This record gives sequence, C-alpha cells and structure tokens, in this order.
Amino acid sequence: MKYLLSFSILLLLTSCYERERECANFQIGTFHSEITIEGVVYKSNFTRKKDIQIETYNNKVDSSQVRWINDCEVIFKTINPKSMAEQKDVHLKILVTTDSTYTFEYSYVGEKTKQKGIATKIQ
Repeated sequence: MKYLLSFSILLLLTSCYERERECANFQIGTFHSEITIEGVVYKSNFTRKKDIQIETYNNKVDSSQVRWINDCEVIFKTINPKSMAEQKDVHLKILVTTDSTYTFEYSYVGEKTKQKGIATKIQ
C-alpha cells in the first residue's frame, strides 16, 4: 500500500509537467544554431521559408528542400548534393521551445544515432 501511494503521487506530479512546444513559431525565419559533437561546437546560420532552407556553415552555402511531417518534425533534402552523405535526408524533431529558441534532435533518415542542438530565432 505504501508503494502504491508513493507511485501514485509521483505519477500525479510528473503528469502535470509538460515541456512547452510551440513549434509552429519556428517553421519560418532566420536562425543561429549550435551543435556540440564530441566536445566540438559547430555553429551555423540559416533562413527557413515554407519549403526551402538556406544554411551558411564555414562560409559555405547549402540549400535544402523542407517537408514538414507535423508542426514539430521536418525532413530536409539537399537540393544539389555533392557527396553520398549529402544525398541522405535529415530528420529533425523539435523537443522543447521557448519564446526565441528551440532544442532539437536530428539524424539521417533511417539511422538511430541522433545529435542534439539549440537554435535561436534571429528574425
């Protein structure tokens, strides 16, 4: 009985906590993102419109087609891939939002390894 009561209280407290996800606010705009992989921070800037994203990373510009699965998940397909890796589609999922940032995870479609990052809306 003691364990049942403790479990019930814990369940009640955790079920009331829901992370905010206002993903529609981040489908269009200009952003800055940072991703840390094995201690190295990778930064990029990008502008996303309804069906295209243009990203600048290491002074290189890359464009991708954008296809929203739902308000919080999107698939990116590189428009002019220059390598086999660029031919793979990328799946991105928005996990948490604030008024000007979102935390996301992404991976190549069909792969289990995921990376996380934060994007800040500039405009």
